Amino acid sequence: MIKIRVPATSANLGPGFDCLGLALDVWNEVAFTPAGKLAHHVTGEGAEKLNKGSRNLLTKAYAYLHEVCGRPVEGVSIEAHNLIPMSSGLGSSAAAISAGLFGANEMLGKPLDVEGLLKLATDMEGHPDNVAPALLGGLVVSVMKQDEIITRRYEIPALTAVIVKPDVEWLTKTARAVLPRSVSRADAIHNIGRAALVVDALRCGDLELLQKVMEDRIHQPYRLRHISGGTAAYKCARQFGAAALSGAGPSIIVFVSPENAQKAKLEIQSVYEERGIKTKGIITKPSEKGTNRI
Repeated sequence: MIKIRVPATSANLGPGFDCLGLALDVWNEVAFTPAGKLAHHVTGEGAEKLNKGSRNLLTKAYAYLHEVCGRPVEGVSIEAHNLIPMSSGLGSSAAAISAGLFGANEMLGKPLDVEGLLKLATDMEGHPDNVAPALLGGLVVSVMKQDEIITRRYEIPALTAVIVKPDVEWLTKTARAVLPRSVSRADAIHNIGRAALVVDALRCGDLELLQKVMEDRIHQPYRLRHISGGTAAYKCARQFGAAALSGAGPSIIVFVSPENAQKAKLEIQSVYEERGIKTKGIITKPSEKGTNRI
């Protein structure tokens, strides 16, 4: 049996739209055991949905790596225990893809290196901002140049992150559809400078700087107004620290001082709950590790 774990991720981080991603200390654990046929079972987050059939992103990724390597898919029992909420902006799809590829690579004796896994993961996901930190850990800046994926990984101090996910329907296609077709030069300049400073602030653990520069004009304002309670929750989160929409949302992530974490979580949750929206709150920290064997 091979057992691995894969972290949640938060992409964008304010102004780093489709370029920045951070691994978080929230994990899915997956065990792969040779069996007579392909079987998949989940406990934890998303179990009800994922247990309806054996075809999902994880099993597709597992089969995809075999196909790329020219190897037949042997029978395997895949048992997953998920702590990463689905449809949350915390990289659940990137985690599933990374786990499937990494698990298959381990089962086949590691025919691919991590760069090869990242290429396949990006092919499946469409962009590297979540899959890169899911595989590599830490803070990762990713850009694509034709067929090349250029990444730089940075280790991050043990900052405290509060995440609040509202129980609302928020589809990826909706999150993309609400974005404008173009942005102004002023908004582009606003984001470019701040994205560079967000990287520096996270690397140094400088919460004061991070709070000043984790502002976005390219995607957050458009998405927050379509998420029930989103704008109010974001404003509440900013009172406690450096806040952003996690990925495409609907979760809010805010980096705070440890002593304020519980209060921040409860007050952000109350913004949604006053509107009759249930929430899930998580207090965590960045992870230096990406997908790994345990």
